[in-house]
Amino acid sequence: MVRYVTAFALLATGLLAGAFGYGAVNLVSAFNAVPLDVRLTFHTALMHLNGVVMQTTMALAILSSLALAVLSRGASRYLAGAAGALALASLLITRFGNVPINGRIKVWAVTGAPADHASILHRWEAFNVARSLTALIAFVLVITVGARIVRTRRVESGAVALPV
Repeated sequence: MVRYVTAFALLATGLLAGAFGYGAVNLVSAFNAVPLDVRLTFHTALMHLNGVVMQTTMALAILSSLALAVLSRGASRYLAGAAGALALASLLITRFGNVPINGRIKVWAVTGAPADHASILHRWEAFNVARSLTALIAFVLVITVGARIVRTRRVESGAVALPV
């Protein structure tokens, strides 16, 4: 059972980190390379499509990491729990940081951006970096748990001798 939960947690946290990483590197660069009206239109369309997909991915990353924590022992339990907490942090940063700004951007796409739009977009990008980093660290922690599980199984089976 632990093997399957670990695999699922790796998949979920990897997808989350990958999606946020792609967005942080490629989408934000594209947003900044096009005229503001294009950015606002594209940003609005993207956020509409991303809503269900990213919320589901975040929920799966949280739940699978926490399930792994429940099934693990020792340091692996704490690492998996921390991964779940970091995935939750990604969700909270998104919900209370990015989503309110997305709502403003949606209005701006229709009415035009206010004079202080650059500082607000910069804040959105800062939240985006924060949620991307929390997702990446969660993924690294789940990788670490998976590696610990493999190593423990090898030691228990006698395939690997521990250094003296």
